[in-house]
Amino acid sequence: MNNKANKILITGGAGYIGSHVAERLVNSKLKIIAFDNLSRGNRKLINKKTKFIKADVNNLKKLKKVISENNVNTVIHLGGLASVAESLIRKKKYYINNVLGTLNVIKACNKSSVKNFIYSSSCSVYGNVEGNVDEKKKPNPKSYYAYTKFKSENLIKKFSKKYKYKYIILRYFNVAGASNSGKIGEIGNKNDRLIKNLAIQYFKKNPKINIHGSNYKTKDGTCIRDYIHVSDIADIHYQCIKYLNKYSKSNIFNCGYGKGYSVLEIANILKNEELIYNGANIEEKNEAKQTPYACIKDGFVRKDWEKFLKKTYTDFVKFIHTKYPVFPEARRNFTKFKYKYCAFTF
Repeated sequence: MNNKANKILITGGAGYIGSHVAERLVNSKLKIIAFDNLSRGNRKLINKKTKFIKADVNNLKKLKKVISENNVNTVIHLGGLASVAESLIRKKKYYINNVLGTLNVIKACNKSSVKNFIYSSSCSVYGNVEGNVDEKKKPNPKSYYAYTKFKSENLIKKFSKKYKYKYIILRYFNVAGASNSGKIGEIGNKNDRLIKNLAIQYFKKNPKINIHGSNYKTKDGTCIRDYIHVSDIADIHYQCIKYLNKYSKSNIFNCGYGKGYSVLEIANILKNEELIYNGANIEEKNEAKQTPYACIKDGFVRKDWEKFLKKTYTDFVKFIHTKYPVFPEARRNFTKFKYKYCAFTF
C-alpha cells in the first residue's frame, strides 16, 4: 500500500476509538486529519502528528472543504453519539448527530477524491439475539441508538454507487482496553462501561459491587458479551484500508473474538488480578433487561477477511493489563495502589 497516497479523514478523531485509530494509522506513516467537535472527544487524545479540525459533522460546507483541500481518499466515520440509554430520551439529538451527520459525511464525498468509506456501526443492529451471530443474520434493531446505526448503514449503501465509493461497515461488539503506548484512553463520565465501573470501585475501595441482572439463561445467570480490545479495533481500520485498496469491493464485518465472558466472570477475573478491591462483596440483583448472550460467530474466520486481521488480546487477563493512563478524576489516587496503569476508563 502506498501510504503517501492515502490521506485519511477521521470523524470523531478525538474520541476513544478515533484516537486509537489515528495512533495506529500514524504509526504506519499515513496522513491523518482528525475532525471532531469535542462535544464528547478530548484534545488530550489528539495525536501530535495528526492535523486537527474542530468542527461538527453537520457542517457540510466544512466537511467538503476539508476533503477537497486535503485530497482525502479515505473517510473513517466514527463521529456520533453512542449510548443506548441516552438515545431513548434524546431521540432528536441522536437522529441529528448519528443519521443526519452520517448523511452529511456521505454528501461531502460526492464529486470528491474519496474512494473508500469505513463506518463504525454496532452489534446492536442485530437486536435481541442469543448465541453467536454472523453477518448473514438479518438486522433487527430494538433500541433507538441501534436504529440510528442501521439507518446510517443503509444510507452508506444507498449512496455508494451514486457517489462512487466502496465501503466497509464494521459492527463492533464490546470495545474496551487501551493502547500500550499509555498515552491515550477514554476520557468521560459514561457510567455504562462494565470494566470501567468495576475498576473505579477498586480505586475507591468500595465494599460492594452490584451486578444488575443475575437471572439470565446463561451458565451463571449474568450477561455474556464478546469483548474486543481497542488496539485490535484500531488495527482493523488500518486493514480495512488495505482491503479496500486491494479488492475495491464493499463489505460488512463483525468485530469481536468469538469468545464471550459473563459479567460475573469479568468481576472475578479483575478481583483475582487485584484490579478490584479484595474486600469487595459481589452482590447480584435479578434485573434481567438486556440480551443475555451476544458474540460473533467463530470470530474472524471469513476467508476474504481473516488474513488481514490479528487478534492480540484474546487472553482476557492480558487484555485487562494493557497500559492505561489514569485521568484527572483518579490521578490523585495513583500512589496508593499497586498499578500505575489499568485497562479501564475514567
